[in-house]
Amino acid sequence: MNICYLKYAVEIEQTGSITQAAQKLYMAQPNLSKAIKDLEENLGYAIFKRSAGGIKVTEKGSEFLYHAHKVLEQMEEIEKIGFRDASGITTIKLSIPRGSYIANGFTKFVSELPMTEGIEITVNETNTTKTIENVTNRGYNMGIIRYRKDQEDYFEKYLAGMKLVYETIWEFEYVLVMSEHHPLAAKSTISGSDLEDYVKITHGDIEMPGSGRIINGERLRSAGEMDAGEKTIYVYERGSQFDLLTNVPTTYMWVSPLPERHLKQHHLVQRACRMPNNLYRDVLIYRKDYQLGEHDILFQKKIYESKVEVSSAVVI
Repeated sequence: MNICYLKYAVEIEQTGSITQAAQKLYMAQPNLSKAIKDLEENLGYAIFKRSAGGIKVTEKGSEFLYHAHKVLEQMEEIEKIGFRDASGITTIKLSIPRGSYIANGFTKFVSELPMTEGIEITVNETNTTKTIENVTNRGYNMGIIRYRKDQEDYFEKYLAGMKLVYETIWEFEYVLVMSEHHPLAAKSTISGSDLEDYVKITHGDIEMPGSGRIINGERLRSAGEMDAGEKTIYVYERGSQFDLLTNVPTTYMWVSPLPERHLKQHHLVQRACRMPNNLYRDVLIYRKDYQLGEHDILFQKKIYESKVEVSSAVVI
């Protein structure tokens, strides 16, 4: 299959118009239409549905475009290999959850890198599913994923099936973080029922491989699923969560324990809350065929150091 056809289809998806896509691709509209028709005939199914309202993606087309994006991303990485070697640029790609102790370790890692030569660093703060994809298919050196301890058997089998090496960084209980002015901030013991009147902040793209699967009698939930009566704000980056926690004192968030400096910087407190199934595990992953280099080892070291620093603090 001609790789250009994938680019054509992705461009049409992004613009929502064959005419606009043709303009961006610097080609005649009839030629683009013919190319897509040829592609669809070759595939045996339609990618797009044409109507008076414009172009819409079909169900099979959506699946095709998902894989087309992945192929194009991989091609881009392949094309960069020669350039990096010729230019002497060191490339580091890491995929991590939005955990403050991990971000703290990453910052310390970058601060110790020798910056005398060319270096290109990519860090993607994302969910478990995306991190596994990044490491297995998108050329990322390493990743860190997070899952509940009672789901350990499922994830160990899943990671082994994906030919990934995995090692535990930290096993911890989630804590509640909230403004120092939150009505519950001075409470010595917090229970789940205490939280009913307050607004939960959570990451909107939390997604686990096998969402919907039953594990230990419980269905793995996907992003956006809420319990009845729940009040929730979905965020997608850590800056927003800290702004909300600081300035809206009726909000709270379940997080891995935070470094003390983050709490002081944002005028927050963290509190223990005894809840069932509240033990989590952060796990470092990388491909079995990947040889760890000095930068990878330094990253591991700084993450472990940050974990030790945070785990030594007492959470009341």
